[in-house]
Amino acid sequence: MMDWKKLLCDEQFSFDDIEKKTTKDGRSQFQKDFDRIVFSPAFRRLQDKTQVFPLPESDFVHTRLTHSLEVAVVGRSLGNLVGEVILDRHNDLKNNFSKFHFGEIVAAACLAHDIGNPPFGHSGEDAISEYFRNGNGRNLIEKISDQKIKNDLENFEGNAQGFRIITKLQNPKVSGGLRLTLATLGALSKYPRESLLKDNSSFTKTNVYKKFGFFQSEKDYFKKIAEKTGLQKISAEDYFWCRHPLAFLVEGADDICYRIMDFEDGFRLGFIDFKEAEELLIPLIKTDLPDNYNLRDEADRIGFLRAKAINNLIRELAEIYLDNEEKIINGQFTDELYSLSPSSKYLNEIEELSIKKIYRHKVVTERECAGYEVLAGLLDVFINALNSWLDAENKNKSRIIISLLPNQITSSVNKDTPLSERLHLIIDFVSGMTDSYAVSLFRKIKGISLPIDKITT
Repeated sequence: MMDWKKLLCDEQFSFDDIEKKTTKDGRSQFQKDFDRIVFSPAFRRLQDKTQVFPLPESDFVHTRLTHSLEVAVVGRSLGNLVGEVILDRHNDLKNNFSKFHFGEIVAAACLAHDIGNPPFGHSGEDAISEYFRNGNGRNLIEKISDQKIKNDLENFEGNAQGFRIITKLQNPKVSGGLRLTLATLGALSKYPRESLLKDNSSFTKTNVYKKFGFFQSEKDYFKKIAEKTGLQKISAEDYFWCRHPLAFLVEGADDICYRIMDFEDGFRLGFIDFKEAEELLIPLIKTDLPDNYNLRDEADRIGFLRAKAINNLIRELAEIYLDNEEKIINGQFTDELYSLSPSSKYLNEIEELSIKKIYRHKVVTERECAGYEVLAGLLDVFINALNSWLDAENKNKSRIIISLLPNQITSSVNKDTPLSERLHLIIDFVSGMTDSYAVSLFRKIKGISLPIDKITT
């Protein structure tokens, strides 16, 4: 059984074990986590990264930044509700923790949950993977002998990239990167496993362990976090642990927001008509409509239903979590919280309609196709230039391209740098770009013009 006292550890992560003293300024360590994430460049770039609609013109449509902020708000509410009851159940925690600490941890983890996503959303992840599986990067992959490292590159994962950003790439000269608390880092890691496993247990077949959460380059970072917070090991052979219990709340907050908020975006853009949206949202509110409901315009009515639906779903998921606390703390819970909700039927109907009318809309898929070309093209240009520059081949052309790379990359490599490390440095650069910057840089490098007309409402 995992121990809440260890799970709520507010020690800052550092891989060199050098203690860093922090000044008391009225904030908890978990509130400082939230603030460090907000002020990080990687978080700020989320304002121009795709949630669903690449390069949207409407300021109503969500980006990864607004999505992350909303998930953090929902996560904080979930954490506070759950924390209050857990403290009543475990009186020994009350001397050191309040319900707000639970909310602060979940909110900080929610805020950072998409920080590793590349340009163009999930299609960007697929584009990077495809480049190494079947694109021009395939020949390079074949030169890498470590199968686990190859698997990391061929199955690029935004969650693992996010862990790498927070623990290493942000503040690269500081051990621990942003130096978030161990509790927040544990809650952030929805998939606490490496990409390639020897143990093909039943756990790997469940949705909650379907992806991986860290690359081989950061696997010992996560091992330290897992050991310090007392996460339960699933596989003796692999880097594979049970989820931190609060990670289920992070996932739950994300599930609520992307299903409901993406759906509202689809309505606002005209992809879903009012009657369809209203009929699917009304069963989620579990309350009577106000007398003035029909006097409001359609957008206000959908906004009202969205707000009430989220409020109801927060209560439902908190109750489900508390009903299953013993299984969760024992590492035996392998369901997504929303799947056990009385509202899951309606959420699934919303998702099915969203897939049909939003995620597969022509406007979305056209830009996703462009994203494949852009990301593959940028990877190709910068990987070839870096290798040529380090190997003293075609020095003049490669030097021009290399000048576009951050000094953080060029100053950290030499001709003895392993190929896998070179590749991941370029992935760091390309995946960290905003949508607009990736398109703009690709056009400039290739000397061509790409249509970047924006979605209009």
